[in-house]
Amino acid sequence: MTKPFKASLVAVLAAGLALAAGCSSSTPTNSSTSSNPATSSSSATTTTTTGGGGGGLIAVITPAPSNTFFKAESDAAVAEAQKLGYQTQADSHDDDANKQSQLIDSAIAKKAVAIILDNAGADTSIAAVQKATDAGIPVFLIDREINQAGIAKAQIVSNNAQGATLGGTAFATAMGGKGKYIELTGLATDTNAGVRSNGFHGVLDQYPDLKMVAQQAANWDQQKAFSIIETLLQSNPDVTGIISGNDTMAMGAVAAVKAAGLEGKVTIVGFDGAPDAVEAVKAGSMTATVMQPAVLLAQMAVQQADKYLKTGSTGQPEKQSVDCILIDKTNADKYTLFGLSS
Repeated sequence: MTKPFKASLVAVLAAGLALAAGCSSSTPTNSSTSSNPATSSSSATTTTTTGGGGGGLIAVITPAPSNTFFKAESDAAVAEAQKLGYQTQADSHDDDANKQSQLIDSAIAKKAVAIILDNAGADTSIAAVQKATDAGIPVFLIDREINQAGIAKAQIVSNNAQGATLGGTAFATAMGGKGKYIELTGLATDTNAGVRSNGFHGVLDQYPDLKMVAQQAANWDQQKAFSIIETLLQSNPDVTGIISGNDTMAMGAVAAVKAAGLEGKVTIVGFDGAPDAVEAVKAGSMTATVMQPAVLLAQMAVQQADKYLKTGSTGQPEKQSVDCILIDKTNADKYTLFGLSS
């Protein structure tokens, strides 16, 4: 696992000011706080749309849009590219490196002028990014970095370490600094999973009376998270907290806690700032979620792609990060789509 990179804050803040209005756009989402866990299975999808200008094709490739975070970033990238006069094609690799490679091949065959990519693995995606670069197509990474610099023109991600510190602090406070808890982690191939877990423990391990009874990978999957928590609660009925590396898994935990008749007795904190998680925070079934600026990251990537295509430079460092925001009952009513209204 690579260490989280240090951001160029001045550059990112400047970009953020120019794009802040974009975070308040809205997109239909699938929200659920019911006791029945929603399935999170999906297959690769393709949506081709046409912009109004002759700037060429920008390919947008992300994980499955059944996850509202990935749908929001894909929709935002497509909208920004069309606004700037490009044609767009949006695809899902479904976290499958082979599908991702095929989609890169397709983008090359269609002579895309740029690729916006939320990749399928920090190591397994290096070859795919290199392949596009070798074909003369600049790649702009969002949300997830790869374990090599100098290939992509930009790697724009949330400040996961900072966000995990926010989440860990909120969790420890809600737990009163004591009690037994479970941690749900994401895909081992995704650097964000390790960075978030390390960030959580940078806070939680400072509390000797907070005892982690289990740490299990639910791989960002809601149904898997439900099954894991359902089983663990049976063997650990005195658990009073669950901290999750993303909101999809957190929602699975919410459903399992409710099914066990423990709603209101277990502190749950997630990560992403997904609409259904924010609704769960408002309802009291989750304590907090760490919001990533998904829309902003995608818009930044497209704008930098546009600048690169026109000038040969993004004007920014390759690695950039944007700070996360904690969403709890104090500000949940101001939530927009992965953003906050003023």
